[in-house]
Amino acid sequence: MSQTTTMPPLFFPNVAGQAVFDAAGPRPQFLVDSARLTVVVAGLEPGQQIPSHPEALAVYHFLAGEGVMTVDDAAFAVTAGATVIAPPGAARGLRAGSRLIFLAAKAGA
Repeated sequence: MSQTTTMPPLFFPNVAGQAVFDAAGPRPQFLVDSARLTVVVAGLEPGQQIPSHPEALAVYHFLAGEGVMTVDDAAFAVTAGATVIAPPGAARGLRAGSRLIFLAAKAGA
């Protein structure tokens, strides 16, 4: 099966090291930003949050720290190694209990 590649492969030996922390709030760093897929790494300081908002199908993988992620009416205590998959249209939010780093991959429209 042959496919045309429009971007080179990407390699991040330490994706957590790409996270940026800012007292003003989250500053997601885009690793991939295309029509079909968006991938970001983000860091939150303790107490910072991402307010609940509806979004496309997305996978959140936590690399460091701890916090609480909500998806609709469900709350998940997240720590390094945890993964949450939020279905399309579900409202999701996140609150950091400690310095938190996560990777998020979202399907395009």
